[in-house]
This record gives sequence, structure tokens and C-alpha cells, in this order.
Amino acid sequence: MSKTEHSAARQSSLDISAVELRELSARVNELVLEYFSEVSQLPVFPETFGGETLAQIGSTLPAAGEPLERLISDCRTIIRNSRHNGHPRFFGYVASPATPAGAFADLVASALNSNVTSWRSGPAATEIERTVVRWLGSLIGYDENARGLLTSGGSMANLTALMMAQRAQAGTEVSRNGLWRSGAPMTLYASTQVHMSIPKAADILGFGREQVRLIACDDEFRMKVTLLREKIIADMQAGLKPFCIVASAGTTNTGAVDPLSAIAGVAQEFALWFHVDGAYGAPAALDETKRSLFVGLEAADSVSLDPHKWLYAPLDCGCLLFRNEARARAAFGAEDADYIKVLEQDADESFAFWNYGPELSRRFRALKIWLTLRYYGVRRIAAAITEDNALAAYLAELVQQAEDFELLAPPQLSICCFRYVSPANRLVISSQDNETSEGELNELNERIMYAVQRGGRAYLSSATIRGKFALRACITNFRTTRADIELTLAIIRETAEAMRLESQG
Repeated sequence: MSKTEHSAARQSSLDISAVELRELSARVNELVLEYFSEVSQLPVFPETFGGETLAQIGSTLPAAGEPLERLISDCRTIIRNSRHNGHPRFFGYVASPATPAGAFADLVASALNSNVTSWRSGPAATEIERTVVRWLGSLIGYDENARGLLTSGGSMANLTALMMAQRAQAGTEVSRNGLWRSGAPMTLYASTQVHMSIPKAADILGFGREQVRLIACDDEFRMKVTLLREKIIADMQAGLKPFCIVASAGTTNTGAVDPLSAIAGVAQEFALWFHVDGAYGAPAALDETKRSLFVGLEAADSVSLDPHKWLYAPLDCGCLLFRNEARARAAFGAEDADYIKVLEQDADESFAFWNYGPELSRRFRALKIWLTLRYYGVRRIAAAITEDNALAAYLAELVQQAEDFELLAPPQLSICCFRYVSPANRLVISSQDNETSEGELNELNERIMYAVQRGGRAYLSSATIRGKFALRACITNFRTTRADIELTLAIIRETAEAMRLESQG
């Protein structure tokens, strides 16, 4: 660039000096390093109540800037009043801790602030994202040349996949004419354990929640393929139009993996789109002991997975993979506005993510996955996932050995569902009034879960397993150890005992 092309620097009210920039960087960096070093010692859930954070830091919009010292202090207050997913005894929901490499990558991405709509908007970011998508496909045994895009999470990935499935089956004219003029009502199929995002997507896309056919599961909470086939045939005979089967590769409740290969065969038989919701469980394919569960994944038309769930990347970071790029593009790339018209002729340079999903503005999500995978390497990440699965198995083993716990769902991946059952409870359960005793036991475990959560020493969530309220431990945490598992059971026992004494006093 010649000297004449340089313009005079604008004197902006938002510019800060080099000294101020270094101080800001140093103080924030110090805060982040402090957090990473102390997260294991913090309460998992803070001693707080609704409105306390704002009471401590204030909620008045300032007209003038405030001192950095105060801002850093308020950030510490925010950290102190947060739930810490990175704590080694956080077992609620599917939320892994962020690795330091991923967190710092997000800082770089935010500083760059690329809007990754297309190659011309973010040349480097687009190439990194397309590379990361390909890597993710190869990691889970889907397709080494997979296509796809990163999303906010599994819900958006599933929504996008169902849109693609619907257009692949109904044709692109529905984009102009609407579903009401596209022929017979369309139906899709999933197990009773399917994630809530699937019925929600059916609602958003206009199919209707009642058009989601929920297929019963076997004793291991896996879809019954025989019932699936029967329901598809019955719907076809009733004049409906089946268009998609959704299988789960790691359900939210228990971590169950549907029989993917058998379901793929049914999808092929009836020429239906086959989508696999692997938002939580798909990365478990990196565990060699679990790989057989994922046979059939490679036959899917699309797969969702969330690197922020089990590849230890910071939120938000979901992914949708698909095999047929032309069919995927047909769902979103029919018409473009003039202001996004692509003039580039080269295939790479003319690439646009808006042709494969509903978003136009998109942040540079790929950098944190790219840097995490390169910094640690696949072997170390696979080892962490394998250990998470082993810890869930260890928890199940301890529960089965104990007289005061009952295992409700043996872990297939890294989720273990169990409940507290004291010897007195066992006597009540075996009595004739079993329905009443089960209700009391459900209430007891619900109270235990809440007390453990608010106690700050461990954090469990819940699931309903065959009508029983379960304490649900989801282990997707590279900081968790066997000692944390043992301590969590001890905390539950202490909580139950404290409740017993309180009821007597």
C-alpha cells in the first residue's frame, strides 16, 4: 500500500492509549488465569439469591466510563455469583468445561470480529470453519470429507437438518407455496427419549408436534426398530407422507444410543432422510470401547454434534454435518437478495454459509475448536472422553455395591442415573402400598437433588426413569476424578441424613 493510500487516523472517543490497552489486557488476563487456577475450589453453585448480583454491582447505566479497578472487581463478583460448569463435581446437564486453549481462541476470534457469512466476508475464518467441519466428521467416523456448518448448538443444528430433510422430500416449491399446499401432511419419527429440540423444530417449521411420531424404546432406552417400521407403514396407508427418521446417538436422559445401523436400513427401505442427533454423544466414538455403538452413523444424511458439550470447547459451538451438499443447499440457497450477490467465480471464493442455514451474521466459532484440536491433539482429547465414560461406569459400580442407592439406568456413555434409597425406604417399597411409597421416594430424591445443588459442593440434575425420579450425573469434565465421584455419593448421604434428622426434630 502506498503512502498516499494511508488516511489520517481518526481521533475517536473510543480509542485508548497503548498504556491503557496493556493495562486492560494484563488485568483481564490475570482474572482469567486466576479463575482457571481456582475453579476447582469454588462452590459449584454460589450462595446467592435472585437479584443479589445486581444489588452488589449496581444496574445504573453510566454516562461516563468507570475505573478499571472497579470493573475488574465487579467481574470477580459476577464470577463469584455464577454456577461453575468447570468444577470437577458439576454433573448437571451436558456442559463441559472450556479448555484454556479454547477460551483464549475465543478472545482472538472476538478481537478479529469476523462476520463469517461467506468467504469474502471472512476468507481465513471460512477456510478454518470448513476445515474444522471436515475434521469433526472424521473424528466421529461419519465422513472424512463431510460438509456442514457450525451453529449455536444442537437445537439449531437439528432445526436446520429437519429443514433440509423436509425440502429434500417435498421439493423446493414448498418455499413459495407453503406446507399447506404441498400435499399430504408430513410425518417424522423419533424415540420417546428424543431431545426436546426435535418436537420444537417440528413446531417452528410448521409440521406440528403431533406429526412427530414417538416410538417406544426397549429396556436400554433404545428405539424399537420393529415398531418404527410398523408406524411408518401405518402412516403411509393413512395417506400421510413420512419424510425423516431421527435417531439419537446419546440421549439426554440416559446417554442411550439407538440401533443406528438398523434404523439406517429402515430409512433406506422407505427412502426417508436419516438424521442422527449426536449433539451430546457423537464424540464418544473416539472411545475405542464405545465405537461399536456408532456403527451405522456413516449412513446418516445428516448428523448434529456439539463441540461445546464433549470436545471441551467454550460455548457456543454446535455443528451440523451432511453428506450431500447439493441437497443441503436446496433447502436454503434458492433465492438471494441483491445485497449478498456473489460475484466471485472460483468455487472456494464464492462459498457462502447462508446457503446452508438460516443465519446470515455468524461469529468465528471455528477458531476455538481448531486451536483446541491442534493444541492437545486427538489422542489427548480421546483419552479425556474415555476417562469420562470410565468414571460413569465407576459411579454405577459404587451405586450397585451400596445398600442405600439404586441404579436406575446403567450408563452406556457418560451418564449415570440412580436414586437414594435408605434401608427404611427399601422396606416401604416392598410393602403392599408400593404406589404411595414410590411417590414418597420420588419426593425425597427431588428434595435431595435441590439441597445438593444449592449446597455448592456438587451439582446433579434429574431424569424420570420409568416413573422414578432419578439423580442424574453427566460426566463430561476433564477435571473430574474418582475421588470426586466418591465424595458426591458421600454428600448425597449427608444430605439425606440431615433431612431425616430435621424431620424428627
